[in-house]
Amino acid sequence: MFRKDEIGEEPFVIAEVGQNHNGDLDLAREYIRIFAFEGADAVKFQTRNNKYLFSQDAYDAPYTSENAFAATYGAHREKLELKPEWLPILKGDCIKHGVKFMSTPFDEPSLELLKSIDVDILKIASFDLGNLPLIHRIAALGKPVVMSVGGGKINQIRSSVEVLLDHHDEVAVLHCVSEYPCEYNRLGLDNIEVLIREFPRCTIGSSDHFNGILSGPVAYLKGARVFEKHVTLNRASRGTDHSFALEPEGFRKFVRDIKRVRHMLPPKPADDLGNENVFKKLGKSLVAYKDIKAGEEITLDHLSGRIFNTQYIPVRESNQVIGSIAKRDIAKGEPIHYTDING
Repeated sequence: MFRKDEIGEEPFVIAEVGQNHNGDLDLAREYIRIFAFEGADAVKFQTRNNKYLFSQDAYDAPYTSENAFAATYGAHREKLELKPEWLPILKGDCIKHGVKFMSTPFDEPSLELLKSIDVDILKIASFDLGNLPLIHRIAALGKPVVMSVGGGKINQIRSSVEVLLDHHDEVAVLHCVSEYPCEYNRLGLDNIEVLIREFPRCTIGSSDHFNGILSGPVAYLKGARVFEKHVTLNRASRGTDHSFALEPEGFRKFVRDIKRVRHMLPPKPADDLGNENVFKKLGKSLVAYKDIKAGEEITLDHLSGRIFNTQYIPVRESNQVIGSIAKRDIAKGEPIHYTDING
């Protein structure tokens, strides 16, 4: 899936639901249905065992954010989690709608849970870049891995990639800026080229928190082939990730524009140039601007252009006529044929 010699030029686009389902199974299933229809190749969720992940004091800490779903941080997080028994349902929906089921395990129990349901793709969040013990356990499952590198220094990225490649080469490394949202002038997409040079065995991509779609095509031009984008069904929903995520129509255009880029680059075949319909209909043909005598050398002053129902010598080929010798008398306004001249 992410092997450098297999992915080629076709982009792979991930719809990152994260926890924008707000802990609602029906809503999570709707995300899969809608964003599969809008062109996602994978739909990604997040998986946490909060009581394992957070210390007791962190779990019990008061949480007063305007986006809080509970009075303490642990209870807030629990409200937003998918229940373990829901994951096989979501995996089945992904199969039904033709997309890969993908999730980020934030801890070892969550990794074991995802293993038990045979997750298609595992994600390493920027938070765990350099977390070599967890990266080792993730890679050891042999599943395709996508890793974001937001906030990471090159030595941290390098050590993480080395651990992954010790296990297999189905690895995508995504340039990422860990700002939520990320302004356009902070995207730093030139770093994609750095990652391509540094990690030639990996497929390089982009995970951005920009609230528009232009970042995708630009990243493709820089060499990205895997794209992760936060999605929502309503940007006005309560929660920290909704405001910069793409709604279905925005995501559709994001996918569309990325997939168009490679087809925009090759020039038209030379034989097609000048044969476009507009030139056949409205293209000018060379005519005599004034009478031309047989044996006379044709100059710029002898020529003009007019539109006919039938095209004769196109005006763009005037360089082929200037300097030639007229073989016959050509009256003012008369179209010129190549048979009328000696080259």
